[in-house]
Amino acid sequence: MRSKDKISYFYDGDVGSVYFGPNHPMKPHRLCMTHHLVLSYDLHKKMEIYRPHKAYPVELAQFHSADYVEFLHRITPEKQHQFMTEMAKYNLGEDCPVFDNLFEFCQIYAGGTIDAARRLNNQLCDIAINWAGGLHHAKKCEASGFCYINDLVLGILELLKYHARVLYIDIDVHHGDGVEEAFYFTDRVMTVSFHKYGDLFFPGSGDVKETGEREGKYYAINVPLKDGIDDTSFTRLFKTIISKVVEFYQPGVIVLQCGADSLAGDRLGCFNLSIDGHAECVRFVKKFNLPLLVTGGGGYTKENVARCWTVETGVLLDTDLPNEIPDNEYIKYFGPDYSLRIPNGHIENLNSKSYLTTIKMQVLENLRCIQHAPSVQMQEVPPDFYVPDFDEDENPDERINQHTQDKLIQRDDEYYDGDQDNDHNMDDI
Repeated sequence: MRSKDKISYFYDGDVGSVYFGPNHPMKPHRLCMTHHLVLSYDLHKKMEIYRPHKAYPVELAQFHSADYVEFLHRITPEKQHQFMTEMAKYNLGEDCPVFDNLFEFCQIYAGGTIDAARRLNNQLCDIAINWAGGLHHAKKCEASGFCYINDLVLGILELLKYHARVLYIDIDVHHGDGVEEAFYFTDRVMTVSFHKYGDLFFPGSGDVKETGEREGKYYAINVPLKDGIDDTSFTRLFKTIISKVVEFYQPGVIVLQCGADSLAGDRLGCFNLSIDGHAECVRFVKKFNLPLLVTGGGGYTKENVARCWTVETGVLLDTDLPNEIPDNEYIKYFGPDYSLRIPNGHIENLNSKSYLTTIKMQVLENLRCIQHAPSVQMQEVPPDFYVPDFDEDENPDERINQHTQDKLIQRDDEYYDGDQDNDHNMDDI
């Protein structure tokens, strides 16, 4: 057992000021809310806070196609109508709109995950957190599911420079398809996704039968779930599968995507998890005492997203948080009871014991097809990405003290205001 985990936390206030549009469920403003809740509980005093560097286009092209990165770089809301062919080619539009500062938004959240991976690689921390990251649907050549750049793939590629085997775990309500697809043919990354599957639920992939191909056969694990799964069923299944995965695969590092749309009451989700149930998965993964990169992901009831990721920051810091939320800039979102915990949901649990047992047995049977952890002859480690004309004003390890004024743009139409709140006009989503 490590005596005391050293934790690095990445945040840039600019990431929470972008706006996908009035009828779009993705609200990056949730990241500002999360950060201020973390500050209000004094958790920043127990970890190192960094502003991430903005990932350079050439860094993003370590996974994404150069033409796609270039298009994201130059497209603007004003110009998009001149490029309808390219917009369709790169899947930009309704789900993945073009908005002001889109590319900078991508640079910041991807830079956070890349920086997190590098600090882990250089043994500068034990756990690295980037709640702005976790955009797991983005593909090599196109946007998907509110995701433009796949920061998780970029972070894992960085970790593979130093680690023979990387374990990726995803507890978002949606299948982690972009990460699975990127590493579907290799045994150096095992992807494990717990998600809703069926009823044409986005993205439509993630059946238990999807297990990887070629060298990656049996190194993709999917745990397809039905509506209404609760804390007890979810955490029991999670612990059983993840403990066996770690035993069989013996990863050198873990990446954990903590999408909060699997919580009860999420606007796009359909599970019954409480925050404590969700956080129990984080607590369990932490106990393996392996280097750990933690990201956010989905989450569309933003006050609950902030609650969840704050509780999970506390879990990673071994700090229990009082249930009464301290005063902070966004306190009015957490009324009327101003409590940190949320109750379980009341959706009917369609996951019968026999169904969950069948899924568990199929997953464990696939795991047994892995004879032992793959051995990788590690070559000379390539250097961390180097850009010759480095701007010294953008030091990736620039420390932020608590008094630093992050640019937080509060939009009137981002606040809940009863029936006037645009968040409630979402029946068509």
